[in-house]
Amino acid sequence: MHKRVRIIGAASGLGAQDQACADGPVAFHHSQAWQRIAHRAGLDWGQTLFAPDSPANSPLQRIVALCADLADALAEALHAGDFPLVIGGDHSVAIGTWSGVARQRGVRPGLLWIDAHLDSHTPATSYSGAVHGMPLACLLGQGDKRLLAIGLPGGQLDAAHCVVLGPRSYEPEELAFLQRQGVRVISGEEIAARGFLSCLDEALAIVTAAPGGFGVTLDLDVVDPRWAPGVGSPEPDGWAAVEVIAAIAQLAQQPNLLAMEIVEYNPDRDRHADTARLLAELIEQLVEAWHAAGEGA
Repeated sequence: MHKRVRIIGAASGLGAQDQACADGPVAFHHSQAWQRIAHRAGLDWGQTLFAPDSPANSPLQRIVALCADLADALAEALHAGDFPLVIGGDHSVAIGTWSGVARQRGVRPGLLWIDAHLDSHTPATSYSGAVHGMPLACLLGQGDKRLLAIGLPGGQLDAAHCVVLGPRSYEPEELAFLQRQGVRVISGEEIAARGFLSCLDEALAIVTAAPGGFGVTLDLDVVDPRWAPGVGSPEPDGWAAVEVIAAIAQLAQQPNLLAMEIVEYNPDRDRHADTARLLAELIEQLVEAWHAAGEGA
């Protein structure tokens, strides 16, 4: 049983073309949506981390520094017996999150990567050079060496127990890379053909079988922009809000879930605070599962 859900903000947009995601954690922390749930028992906003603001450092160096700090924060939270919940920030922060989990645990976890994109480019294949399109490849051991030395030597994830769920916009180079690594990709088209619950059950079976436990990283752009307009890279024809809430509710009940991450909240694009409210609902689902686990312990 975890002591509490500890939120760690990772305020960086350096990995994205639209860098307003850097404002996401602070904007959400000050939002009415957060204030509505802030006093829930077992929920604590521990800290918000920022990339160092130094003109002497390149954007990549600043991403590396933030990810190193985030990895330390994750390791400390796990050591204290808390359940870490990272709020980003663009998806490059995932390099720090899961490197920290792997380092603290001493074993490579499985990971459920819920996203409209594959985020699996390397510098050699990237069309844009944006680091938020590369974090999963980095966590699997491929990419700029400065981003590969934060956690365990080599890759940080157990590829056989990793799933990308929901992608609907990606390049062939990314898909080929993940297939070589043995990562299961369940695309938006496959979800439409087979059904959401069937695909979620398959993803759960793969990641929960990881001997070292597993984590969840959720990019809010997996949700259709009708329900989550406030994201860095919106894509049409995504999940309904009720589907992502149902997924988090089911995932949060798994006893070997190590940590969770929700990224790419962009307050500049958030009409009527719809995305902030969805983010708060997702956190509520996590806390309710935490309480239920405590009552059943």
